[in-house]
Amino acid sequence: MAGRLTRTACAMSAAVLLAGCSDVSHIGHSLFGKTTPIVTGYIGTVVADEPRAALVGRDVLVHGGNAADAAAAVGMALSVTLPSRASLGGGGACLVSRGSEAPQAFVFLPAAPPVAASASRQAAIPMTPRGLFTMQLRYGSVEFADLLGPSVRLARSGTTVSRVLAQDIAAVYTPLSADEAARTIFSRPDGSPLQNGDALVQPQLASFLERMTNLGVGDLYNGALGGIFVDGANRAGAGLTTASMRTAMPMQLAALQVEQDGYTASFLPPPADGGIGAAAAFHSGASAQGVVGTWRGEDRHGLSGDALLSAAQTLVNAGSSRSGALPALPASTSYVVTDNKGGAVACALTDNNLFGTGRIADGTGVLLAAAPGRYPAPLLSAAILQRRGSLVAALAASGQNDAADALAQAAHAAVSGTTVPHEGQGRVNASLCHGGTCQGDTDPRGGGLSVGSVNN
Repeated sequence: MAGRLTRTACAMSAAVLLAGCSDVSHIGHSLFGKTTPIVTGYIGTVVADEPRAALVGRDVLVHGGNAADAAAAVGMALSVTLPSRASLGGGGACLVSRGSEAPQAFVFLPAAPPVAASASRQAAIPMTPRGLFTMQLRYGSVEFADLLGPSVRLARSGTTVSRVLAQDIAAVYTPLSADEAARTIFSRPDGSPLQNGDALVQPQLASFLERMTNLGVGDLYNGALGGIFVDGANRAGAGLTTASMRTAMPMQLAALQVEQDGYTASFLPPPADGGIGAAAAFHSGASAQGVVGTWRGEDRHGLSGDALLSAAQTLVNAGSSRSGALPALPASTSYVVTDNKGGAVACALTDNNLFGTGRIADGTGVLLAAAPGRYPAPLLSAAILQRRGSLVAALAASGQNDAADALAQAAHAAVSGTTVPHEGQGRVNASLCHGGTCQGDTDPRGGGLSVGSVNN
């Protein structure tokens, strides 16, 4: 078990300081204890669409956590700072690598609930806590509960509304404010929507996260906390059951792989099918959207696990263009983390719709994701590139329909040593590595943040 933290190191560039270092200023007193010194030298990188969540991940690296620890902390922090795209009620997928090992995928998409005729706005079974916990359990180095402290504090003491969250609130404020609990959280006292720079305080979510910290993630799915959540969700029209919470499990899967010019590129496997499109586009230049449109249009009833992966790998290897079409797809968010031991995590998270159902589970502060099938599935897209067992890049993308194509273009740039392109609707977060150190890159058109320079 890694040592415990002492205090937050906020010595970084002016841009990072402006992004809100004070939001996580007490992290060092609750993560890994008071005796372990702050890590010096190269620590790794964290790149995310939302600055405060990125800072949480950086502090975990600074205080001895590895990439999986930091990635879990970032994902949980996003449930507070960017719930429009990464609520606790949602889910996602991550690729993880450690040293020269082949990357593994953890797929924890928002799960389908039982059919409930009485549900006025059926919600997904929340998978983010269970998925991140499983990933961190397999690859992390500290107790998962230690990684929840920053999220509790950000919810209770408040964080600053980022540009991306302010834009999301503005985009759907009229329907969002129809829910009293959501209106209370995302409105100013005068009833107008929260703006960039406003304070976002979520006391009920803080209490819920604190209970999860004390009782464990398993209690949300198998214990009293799960009962509290289901009751609150159903009062908001969700149509969930405690039995469905117990049986919804994340999957650990092998990644899709493409070998090219001595590089091994690993992509998210199905059912996170953005990886199929990105892998095909990287391999043959095909349209990622066209490939996924074809994939979704074909009948694969009964296929799962290795059989589903094999079918996807065959489609990628075929190398020919596909002309399938996709409707307008829901929002998502992405982030990547690397550490100083060659570990990497690339994740994409979603609520299956901007702000999910637009409703809060009563008494919990948790924004409910939309049930699968209500909207088309997002293109969750992430990749890890290696060469002769060494990490070359970790990449993840959002941007609705353009996410998978943007990821493929970024992967080509990483292989060729050129600048990651930032164009179209795709939004790429990347960590590009050479000689054992990595440098973060985020889309300058967005409001994201890349942190993790040498700590002196």
